[in-house]
Amino acid sequence: MRTPSDGRSLARLAGLLADPTRAGICLALLDGQAWTAGELATATGVARSTASEHLDQLVAGGLLAEERQGRHRYLRLASPAAAQLVESLAVQAGPGTAPRSLRQVTASEALARGRTCYDHLAGRLGVAVLDAMADRDLVDTRRGLAVTEPGERWLHDLGVDIPALREGKRPLARACLDWTERRPHLAGAVGAGLCRQLLANGWVERGAGRSVRVTDAGHRALHRLLGLTRADLGNAAR
Repeated sequence: MRTPSDGRSLARLAGLLADPTRAGICLALLDGQAWTAGELATATGVARSTASEHLDQLVAGGLLAEERQGRHRYLRLASPAAAQLVESLAVQAGPGTAPRSLRQVTASEALARGRTCYDHLAGRLGVAVLDAMADRDLVDTRRGLAVTEPGERWLHDLGVDIPALREGKRPLARACLDWTERRPHLAGAVGAGLCRQLLANGWVERGAGRSVRVTDAGHRALHRLLGLTRADLGNAAR
């Protein structure tokens, strides 16, 4: 039987994210993809040898998982729970350093419009989708967050396999506080399934890093399915 965490083990976990490079690595991996050690070194602006040292600590601490293919080493967040921890800490930390260049401003604005939070939609796009689902009684937000029977039918018609999602270990649906909007977006197995389906349909496509954008076809589909307009999405479309 596992015993509750004590102060020492909690401090060890907190120490993993106390370094800006390790924290930056975890934030980069919130896109839900697997990155090479070299890519993470470039993203955080450190030498590859330095990045490797940090990655070893994050893997040993259970925040990252690694996979080797030939001479390449791929890293990803170890679990949805690890992603939830990083996102929650980002919310508590508040705004970062103000962007100083046009490139940084553009990237920051793209993340605020729409991005992935590990494997579900976030930013103004993610919040708008959850709000629209709640307005149509597809989800119930009165006591936590739950998918309604009409919501299950709606998701099934969209191509999201609810019975398969119920077989997993993740909560079916949960609210995830968005660190830019300070309001919840849809997470859990349903949030991940919906994100996968929108990407598969070509309604949402990946941009740089974690950012995503709504395609023209996606704008039409989201308007038809949820009544969302470009104004509702905060210009999250191309």
